[in-house]
Amino acid sequence: MSHPAVAEHLLTERRPLGAAWDKLMMWLFLGSDAMGFAALLGGYAALRFGDVNWPIPSQVLGINFTALMTFLLICSSVTMVKSLEAIQKDDRVGCWRWLFATFLGGVLFLAGQCYEYTHLIQHGVTFSSGNFAATFYCITGFHGCHVFGGVVLLGTALARVSSGTLTRHHANFIENVGLYWHFVDLVWILVFTFIYLV
Repeated sequence: MSHPAVAEHLLTERRPLGAAWDKLMMWLFLGSDAMGFAALLGGYAALRFGDVNWPIPSQVLGINFTALMTFLLICSSVTMVKSLEAIQKDDRVGCWRWLFATFLGGVLFLAGQCYEYTHLIQHGVTFSSGNFAATFYCITGFHGCHVFGGVVLLGTALARVSSGTLTRHHANFIENVGLYWHFVDLVWILVFTFIYLV
């Protein structure tokens, strides 16, 4: 029986830098993505410190509500870790439950962001109302797209666990989803700190 067409290097046991290829590719992706967020936050900082009329974020944004959303996202990182622990023990039911909790956290975060945007727009904070609003929507919207991508990945993982195609032998898939999700959470902590609190 012949193997389907697969790149030769993927059929070997060689592991660059001691990591599996899929994990290495995820780290490379996250590294390049981090540079994108760094550029956006750098642009925000340059505009902010160059504008003496920059509004005080706490007087425009809902800090308490966003702090609750931040706490929700941090909790979802914990449930992501628990889902990986469960699948490594071949506990598919436990993995599904923890994954669903993570998925739900992501969905609630996105719902909260939609509510925040609606509230701000109703109070005149629109994309065209100034550099503060424009950079706020660009950075938080870019992050929101990442959360949405994470929710799609989590949904895919839930479907695979439900169908029985994802077992402890494929735990690296959950681990890679977890790496992405933790990155999204870490970036949000930076965004929340620099845009909402500072």
